[in-house]
Amino acid sequence: MSQPITVVDSFTDTPYSGNPAAVCVLAGAAPVAWMQAVAAEMNVSETAFLVPRGDGDHDLRWFTPTTEVDLCGHATLASAHVLGGVGRFHTRSGVLECRPAAGGTIAMDFPAIPTTPVADPPNWAPALGLPPGRVLAVRTDGGDWTLAEVPSPDDVRAILPDRAAILALGGHTVVAAALAGGAGGADSVCRVFGPGVGIDEDPVTGGAHCLLAPWLGGRLGGVTFVGHQVSARGGVVGMRLAGDRVTLTGRAVTVLQGTLTAGPPAAP
Repeated sequence: MSQPITVVDSFTDTPYSGNPAAVCVLAGAAPVAWMQAVAAEMNVSETAFLVPRGDGDHDLRWFTPTTEVDLCGHATLASAHVLGGVGRFHTRSGVLECRPAAGGTIAMDFPAIPTTPVADPPNWAPALGLPPGRVLAVRTDGGDWTLAEVPSPDDVRAILPDRAAILALGGHTVVAAALAGGAGGADSVCRVFGPGVGIDEDPVTGGAHCLLAPWLGGRLGGVTFVGHQVSARGGVVGMRLAGDRVTLTGRAVTVLQGTLTAGPPAAP
């Protein structure tokens, strides 16, 4: 049985930039092994699987090429885009709501992810390929994320990540970020490295901006920010803090619609 699939570039309105996500809208629940196999075959940062619910919402799960993850911003944006710009998704990170917003963007209600300083952090500079002293501070959410602050956007762009060294330091997904000072309309510039979840460098990462929004609030004050992720593909993420939530905004564009010839196996 075949299965339709759509590839969407997220946090951009220009095809072949931003972060690609594959989206499957399923008729019913599929085996985890099949979803993981599809994600490995698609080999993009995340593949999203949607299952309609009786109340009009959808269940949503995200898989990298190697594992299932708890939160993914760009594949949620892609999912809402496939559904016409609106969606209410039940996920491992709770209910996430998406709606059309100004200028053709989609707004997504996500949990903010606060971080705390690491008092005596390991030396992250070699893992990021930076000279000594170029990592100013290290913060963590206590779980899956590490935030490494560097002095300038030029430092972010200069990073040459050492995959083995990042894994040796715990394998957390690393957000390397700097204040942008408004350059190019941005408040922050970042890159994101997640070899521990099968993503050596993520092109544009919604979840990382759930960390950056509270960090920016603490550093700059205010509640509304713009983040540039300066990977080779690049993308722009809007952020608005509201207590323990953050609204992420971005654009998306469909780049491929096709069919998987081997869909999920029929239920026994």
